[in-house]
Amino acid sequence: MSSSTSSLRYSPELLRAEVPEVFEIAARASSHEELRHNLAEFAHRMSFEATDDYYSYTEGSIIRIRDCSRAFIRMLTRRSEDKAEFSVAKAIQDIGLGRSRPDLSPAFYSDLYHLLLGLRGRGPRTRLADLQMIPGHMEGREAAIERSKQLDILQEEVTKWMARYATGLNPESVERRARRREAILRALGGSAEDWADWNWHIQNIQRDADSVSRLVRLSDAEKEGIRAAQENALPFGITPHYLSLMDDDPEAGRDRSIRAQVIPSRNYVNEMSRYEKGERACLDFMHENDTSPVNLITRRYAGICILKPFNTCPQICVYCQRNWEIEDAMEPGALAPPTEIDRAIKWIRNHSSIYEVLITGGDPLAMSDRDLERILSAVAAIPSVERIRIGTRIPVTVPMRITEDLAELLASYRIPSKKQIAVVTHLQHPYELTPDTVLAIERLAKRGIRVYNQLVYTFYTSRRFEAALLRRLLSLIGVDPYYTFNTKGKEETKDYRVPIARVLQEQKEEVRLLPGLARTDSPVYNVPGFGKNYLRAWQHRDMFSILPDGSRLYEFHPWEKNISRITTTYVCKDVPILDYLERLEAIGEDPSDYSTIWYYF
Repeated sequence: MSSSTSSLRYSPELLRAEVPEVFEIAARASSHEELRHNLAEFAHRMSFEATDDYYSYTEGSIIRIRDCSRAFIRMLTRRSEDKAEFSVAKAIQDIGLGRSRPDLSPAFYSDLYHLLLGLRGRGPRTRLADLQMIPGHMEGREAAIERSKQLDILQEEVTKWMARYATGLNPESVERRARRREAILRALGGSAEDWADWNWHIQNIQRDADSVSRLVRLSDAEKEGIRAAQENALPFGITPHYLSLMDDDPEAGRDRSIRAQVIPSRNYVNEMSRYEKGERACLDFMHENDTSPVNLITRRYAGICILKPFNTCPQICVYCQRNWEIEDAMEPGALAPPTEIDRAIKWIRNHSSIYEVLITGGDPLAMSDRDLERILSAVAAIPSVERIRIGTRIPVTVPMRITEDLAELLASYRIPSKKQIAVVTHLQHPYELTPDTVLAIERLAKRGIRVYNQLVYTFYTSRRFEAALLRRLLSLIGVDPYYTFNTKGKEETKDYRVPIARVLQEQKEEVRLLPGLARTDSPVYNVPGFGKNYLRAWQHRDMFSILPDGSRLYEFHPWEKNISRITTTYVCKDVPILDYLERLEAIGEDPSDYSTIWYYF
């Protein structure tokens, strides 16, 4: 598929030529009710015939027909049409009758095209699908040897994919970063001793385009994004350490994810600047205000709450969940007043059903040891609390902050079988890893503090096996993959969003090929007001429509649905798959490598 020809390829003419029977059924319908019912009957018949006359189909075709039939029938229901305010059935009828539908985009045609092909058991397959095929006459040791050969071939393919991506632990990367570090120190008038001091990094956070461009090559778009963020009072800042991870030759693309992590795009600034500083609470995507029973506390689940005593970070991730309330990088006064912290801790003490506290913010490890100790000691003293979890990106942004003293401080609250201290970090890309980060993790691990990772699955880490390589490396350095978050449906972070289908594809076709200890994370979608919705099982959601622009609509069910009478669901408009594939092609990817993405719902 070429982005320059995709508009011609995915057209009404293509659909009518490839799956004529669907459009013939639609053209004969005399009413909308008849149209919906006849199309649904066709989809049901396809699924029934495939499983009844199963010896005429491959197992893969049967599964594809089942999945497409289920998704298609759901789209045809009155409830789906009412929720979407759009009728896929009517679009099919108009296409069949040759009526003009200028509202329908190539992205719509592409998704419908693959869906209808799937109803016939057709459509693209992954190029790995021919592997692991063992002739039916083989059994025992002969079959095992043949299977082992096929697995060798499969693993060789995986290794080739992973070898495409630079990691921060490669000797070449370590040497490259050493040169960058020396250049930054010269520019800032620092020494090797300064570099090892986390306070120096905090004091030298770079906050504007001119100062950043002194230390790293920026494109015109990057400079414009930083300046626009500053002009609109958006939080921005980059630590010297993180700047050392950016390359002098950005055109090579190794550091694409790192730059995107902290340098705001024009779309981000435009969306955020629509609101004055005091009005940005409307960007509270997770409805934290609705789940905050007292200041500094968020509670969405029964046994755990979030405590947010420190409302800033050394640097701000562009797609931060709390971008609406963080003022700036290491903003003075970000530590909540002692009376407010004490009131929040008292609230936790009064709710003995809570046995785990996540201390986050902001980044709590950016506080001084003294302030952190005061909060930790108070939380640890609550009899019901058995686990304190610390959410931090410090191992990536300022790994020098994980000193021996800090590690000892955290470990001092650990009592085996009684009190656990855990760190949850956010390592986003293999190129973010450095020997300094490894050392920071090791200091925690040798004191019995487990470290977990929450990956945000953005466009900039979504190429084939890119995130799988990250999980593999994390496991090696002592970080357990914990969650993979689908990017939230926030308009200001549109540049980062990835179709849900890509997350599902990655889990089935890439993560599944990793050994178990490297693939322990769960893919989730954060539902506003409710929390995590697990993406592995279709029982937690329904894909119920495709909109004219090619966006799929999903309905997410609350996690409480089987244990309470809550009936509220959440509707999410996803990223059009064709748009995503064209973006991949623009950075040098072959969209055909992702061709099965259409069949994940």
